[in-house]
Amino acid sequence: MRTASNPVIVIGASHAAVQLGVSLRQEGYRGDIVLIGQEKHPPYNRPPLSKTLLTQQVDFERTMLRQMNFYETQGIALRLGTTVTGILPDHHEIELDSGERLAFSKLVIATGASPIQLNLPGIDLKGIGYLRNLDDAASFAPFIQPGNKAVVVGGGYIGLEAAAALNQAELSVTVLEGMDRVLQRVTAPQVSEFFRLAHERRGVSIVTGAQATAFAGQEQVNAVTCLNNTNPFEADMVIIGVGVQPNTEIASNAGLSVSNGIVVDCYCQTEDSDIFAIGDCTNFPRAGTDQRIRLESVPNAVAQAKSAAAAICGRELPHNSLPWFWSDQYGLKLQIAGINTGYDDVVIRGKMEDEHFSAWYFQGEQLLAVDAVNAMKDFIQAKKLLSEGLTIRKEDVTDH
Repeated sequence: MRTASNPVIVIGASHAAVQLGVSLRQEGYRGDIVLIGQEKHPPYNRPPLSKTLLTQQVDFERTMLRQMNFYETQGIALRLGTTVTGILPDHHEIELDSGERLAFSKLVIATGASPIQLNLPGIDLKGIGYLRNLDDAASFAPFIQPGNKAVVVGGGYIGLEAAAALNQAELSVTVLEGMDRVLQRVTAPQVSEFFRLAHERRGVSIVTGAQATAFAGQEQVNAVTCLNNTNPFEADMVIIGVGVQPNTEIASNAGLSVSNGIVVDCYCQTEDSDIFAIGDCTNFPRAGTDQRIRLESVPNAVAQAKSAAAAICGRELPHNSLPWFWSDQYGLKLQIAGINTGYDDVVIRGKMEDEHFSAWYFQGEQLLAVDAVNAMKDFIQAKKLLSEGLTIRKEDVTDH
């Protein structure tokens, strides 16, 4: 039963959830806050999973979002290693895997997203896995040895980041991408080609049009077979990164609207006024447009958490921040401002061969987005323009 003294409960314990707790305190909320996470580990920074955490180049403590004493001093309770199995909106309760029920005053769903699973022959062999949590990354440790062969299935950001990390750990790395080019869904052909060449210059083999069909081996994987490829690709380990899907089942089972994510408004509120959702699991209105989108982005998760916390405390802070992202591969820092969907022209500033350039995406004369590689000033300029709803003349991009 709901009472004024019941806590704000957050289902999830990652970036969005922790920021929600922090923002509630900053908004002056004095009630109890409970974060419930499936993992046994304290909340940590997830982007390094495909980079330094994968190759164990950084201690876990350095990736923690906050030290444990922070939660104690802020009065934020962590219930880790715990799964929420159901939401009972009419009772203002959630049910845990232990059978225990907890009452809430407000509920925030921050369940994130999970890797798309491949159902292929041999998928259960040792050495094959995904990269979504700390245990996933740790499971590859025995196979990350100089000279071993690694195959990465998927040429998106996660796949290329993992390929770079494994290459730097002195493994022989092959990336298998089913589409015609890497990063095909998110970048222009020129940028895809830049990253292909950047990886190949450093010794990574990239094979496009290569759709994995099976994994071979006795107990441990030793090869990957692909459609239209006669010879299998040798492998001591395989990382699969073919995209993610939002974790929406618990919301759907509770009768909340779901459409490529949990449907929320600009305050991150669902159709139930006491239930909010934030982060990668949400589908939300994109500010300044009539579009609804879902993003996999730490900055977006943090911004949504701030909006939800304000709304819980009775203050309007609509989520309208500019989408931005980043990816680190070798010494290449890619920073992305905006969303390039619908672009019809790309203008390049700088020299790709120098690994210092930016790609400016236009629809007609309107700037949509910018991909900046080792070009911080361009990223900052683009972010400012896009945040203010401004554009730039194409000739001014090239004349810079």
